[in-house]
Amino acid sequence: MEISPILITVGGVDIRWYSVLILVAALTIYVVLTAETKRFKISKDFVFNMFFWTLIMGIIGARLYYCAFNWDLYKNNIVDVLKVWNGGLAIHGGLAFGLITIALYCKKYNVKTLRMLDCCVVPLLLGQAIGRWGNFFNQEAHGAATTADMLKRLLIPDFIIEGMTIDGVVYTPTFLFESVLNFVGVTAYFITRKYCKKIVVGDALSFYLIWYGAVRIFIESMRT
Repeated sequence: MEISPILITVGGVDIRWYSVLILVAALTIYVVLTAETKRFKISKDFVFNMFFWTLIMGIIGARLYYCAFNWDLYKNNIVDVLKVWNGGLAIHGGLAFGLITIALYCKKYNVKTLRMLDCCVVPLLLGQAIGRWGNFFNQEAHGAATTADMLKRLLIPDFIIEGMTIDGVVYTPTFLFESVLNFVGVTAYFITRKYCKKIVVGDALSFYLIWYGAVRIFIESMRT
């Protein structure tokens, strides 16, 4: 199966899988976030406006972070920083700018920041699980070279093995491992919350930082 980063071309404009999956992830985050904040009777208008600005600032932060740590690619042509369609977003910058935006927005409207972060982080983890599939269609963010037989022993589906075969070399689909672990984290959190009666403010944020931190340490140790 041939993998293409382009989903469809409309009027000469390429619509890429990565952008579509980011959009799906963002919409999923918003839907789950709305459900989470409803438990605390937080205004829908507040949630929508906060999400809107956080999404924009998160994208800006992700781009600036990437460019800052790859400055040699941009120092001779600053305009290229604006060409986000050529690739280059870093989750760390998105998280940092998103956190600042949420904190400032909550302070402005007198909403507890820690409570809001608790509501945000699990939907975010779910969104990250979805967004990682953009790496599959871009054939990027993979691990070291391996063999098809090895991946089959790990019960990796054939279409993923074929998608991770680049120039005849089979690579470890670390994007898949991270996506699955993020889904597991979301499931584990909701199951724990259902049966644990001692969930307090800050627990969800702590869970996210520990879980996602551990996942990234594990995944980055395998990525090339």
